[in-house]
Amino acid sequence: MLLKAATAFSLLNPLVENQGPSLFSSVSSSQIYPASILRLSSPRNGTGSVVVCATKGANNKPLTGVVFEPFEEVKKELDLVPTVPQVSLARQKFTDECEAAINQQINVEYNVSYVYHAMFAYFDRDNVALKGLAKFFKESSLEEREHAEKLMEYQNKRGGKVKLQSILMPLSEFDHAEKGDALYAMELALSLEKLTNEKLFNLHRVADQKHDVQLTDFIDREFLAEQVEAIKKISEYVAQLRRVGKGHGVWHFDQMLLHEGEEAIA
Repeated sequence: MLLKAATAFSLLNPLVENQGPSLFSSVSSSQIYPASILRLSSPRNGTGSVVVCATKGANNKPLTGVVFEPFEEVKKELDLVPTVPQVSLARQKFTDECEAAINQQINVEYNVSYVYHAMFAYFDRDNVALKGLAKFFKESSLEEREHAEKLMEYQNKRGGKVKLQSILMPLSEFDHAEKGDALYAMELALSLEKLTNEKLFNLHRVADQKHDVQLTDFIDREFLAEQVEAIKKISEYVAQLRRVGKGHGVWHFDQMLLHEGEEAIA
């Protein structure tokens, strides 16, 4: 018994006009139907047969409106899979310009982190002894380093290569004759946060020009909102330090920073 796959099947009576005692008259399939058929015995006496075959009038036209052809499209993607071991397998629609812009932003984050670390070291001195400011700038330095590492992880995820660049030597003295060290350092921190925000805008602009929607979404989600909050907070610190001046008020401001967050934990 042979069954041939076909697009449509029909149940046929080979000899309609010859009404015999059987359900269907016996007939040779090779004489009437050139295609392969399925022959079944008659339910009464087995002398007849039920013939199931693909009709010549079957609709063999392709479906219209089908836009996804996975096997054909996969062939194109297979050609894009690199065979050289030095080339990333995960890279897709990630331009060299976006890769370079991410490396530049990594350098920005590390430079800002380095300046904040220098501020931490300054305010932690025994003859300065502003522990609250030292704590604030140490946490800020770690945060910027985390930003750099987050960009490095994203670079690797997209198939790019992290290329670290030189870091400039920061200032080691932050005392200012008119403003004092606390206000001067906080104003410098505000300018650094705004500079970082501007560099993030440039990175976002490059990603947008290259139609890299994944990179733009990453910048929006992980950096821009947080950067606005940081600018707002440090702006308030600058306003408060300008109000208290260089005297005893700086110590109270430093104590506020030192114990900030302890109430929430308690």
